[in-house]
Amino acid sequence: MIAFCISNLLFLYFYLIYKNLKPLFNMKNCSTTNHAPPRRNFLKKSIFSSLGLAFGPASMASDIKDSNEEKSPKDSTITLLITSDIHAQIHTHDEFFWENGQAIYRKRGGLAVLKTMIEHYKKQNPANTIVYDGGDFFHGHAVSTFTEGEALIPIFNHLGYDLMLPGNWEVVYKKKKMLYDMGHTNAAKICANMWHKTNDAFDGELVFQPYWIKYVAGIKIGFIGYTDHLTPKRQSPAFSAGLVFEHPEKNVAKYIKLLRESEGCEIILLMTHIGLAQQVGLANNPAIEGADFIVGADTHERLRKPIKGQYASVIECGAFGSFLGKLDLNLENGKLKSFNYALLDVDTKKFKADKQMLNLIESAYAPFKTKMEEVIGTSKTPLVRYFVMETPMDNLITDAIMWKFKPDIALSNGFRFCQPLSSTDPKTGLIPITREFLWNMLPLDSEAKSGKITGKQVWEWLEKELQNAFAKDPSKRFGGWFVRFSGMEVNFNIEKEFGKRLNWVKISGKPIDLQHEYSIIACEREGDPDDTLCRIDKVKEPKNLKVLLHDVVEEYLKVHSPISPKLEKRATASDAPDTLLTQLRGYDYEFM
Repeated sequence: MIAFCISNLLFLYFYLIYKNLKPLFNMKNCSTTNHAPPRRNFLKKSIFSSLGLAFGPASMASDIKDSNEEKSPKDSTITLLITSDIHAQIHTHDEFFWENGQAIYRKRGGLAVLKTMIEHYKKQNPANTIVYDGGDFFHGHAVSTFTEGEALIPIFNHLGYDLMLPGNWEVVYKKKKMLYDMGHTNAAKICANMWHKTNDAFDGELVFQPYWIKYVAGIKIGFIGYTDHLTPKRQSPAFSAGLVFEHPEKNVAKYIKLLRESEGCEIILLMTHIGLAQQVGLANNPAIEGADFIVGADTHERLRKPIKGQYASVIECGAFGSFLGKLDLNLENGKLKSFNYALLDVDTKKFKADKQMLNLIESAYAPFKTKMEEVIGTSKTPLVRYFVMETPMDNLITDAIMWKFKPDIALSNGFRFCQPLSSTDPKTGLIPITREFLWNMLPLDSEAKSGKITGKQVWEWLEKELQNAFAKDPSKRFGGWFVRFSGMEVNFNIEKEFGKRLNWVKISGKPIDLQHEYSIIACEREGDPDDTLCRIDKVKEPKNLKVLLHDVVEEYLKVHSPISPKLEKRATASDAPDTLLTQLRGYDYEFM
């Protein structure tokens, strides 16, 4: 009886196979394109259903799927965790906030705290989280300078980045070292606008791959990278030797089309390090049509909500490891339905330091610790560099140059890097300034250089520097702020045209004389022509003074501590407050 039942079941099984296979042999009546997939699916289901009749429950058929059958990605979220412009700030530090028209300082950052925070958010979406750094990681601290970035490589790798972009300061130790430092990280590297300029087989080739594609949550997401095309002008020219840069416009449309049409990317993000104003300009440029987001960096801006451009939305996530950006891309049926974005404080009160990261940081810092923690001066007022036109921190530096050399004008670049210093010693009530903080202010200990220029040269140079900071065409703006100085007062209108912004200039308290020659002191920039000083061309009697700026500042602090640097109206705009905190105008954005 059992043998009879088995025999009948096997007969039924092979009969069903024959019934489903027979039409396949009659190709004249079958369209492969339109009917083969359904027929194939029905055939498999029929076969497995038959097997189920013979050897198990009929429900078995619904649990088995064709590996070639197209699947609809389930509804899910892709999380992007974002840092940028960390500038090697390994320790928790003072951070500046602007609230109700005044400065507020809180403790933020520390890469051991950041590590804990990254892991916390990765656990919330473990399969679909991507961790990204937007550049300027290997510059800005003594440990980085003394080791040319090498000591930071294990720290970077322990943070667990999946993807990284070179910032404008990654070239600081020159091309070979940039390639070594970034090459020894575990993250993928992208940059579509940096090429080799060499006399070998690499000439004309991209230094890094232009894009990165990640298959996640059932879809492809594409990332295209762009660093600042003005890097050779902003930094010392020698830093970028052997490299060529172009504006993203050169090839961004090509790569968007490739990722969208050929690779089938559902979401495309432009990962940029060109500054907020340039990034908003790019978001309104038809060349990027087809991109979804611009994930920006460079100007240390803190976007609490995205800025919506005509073709893409822009975000930028602060600096110094004080903040972590979190961008959630919400999918429905494999399509981008919505997104959520938040800029999160790296807060020591909410997250404990990761012990392994603390050990890595202590190991990297140990060789320099004794010298770096030495107090070299004190201040009654916070040292801060966040303001666009004039900062207390740079007033300290230029005042030190003025005191040491007594020129008519002392100059410093419009740097943005360096977190503020506001914490007081409870015993003295003063803010201790350590040698470590001096290296944060001036990560390169450049030599002082003197020269002479006419009032006309001063005027024309100031107009150029105003254009670099406030050009109406965002692509012409440098990422830095307005140049800093001592011995001079300048008033201007930001909204006026190039060459017409200056209202008046005073030197040593007197109106500028366009024919008079003035003595100036600034820092030497490696690779500049001998008669160029702080981007001023054709300087007369240029002379390297063989004195390091760190020594100048230390001498000044030794004599003048406690100091009290503050805003003194050295640079003022008739159409903006002295406390201006961003170059971006005309959008619903406020630095906080």
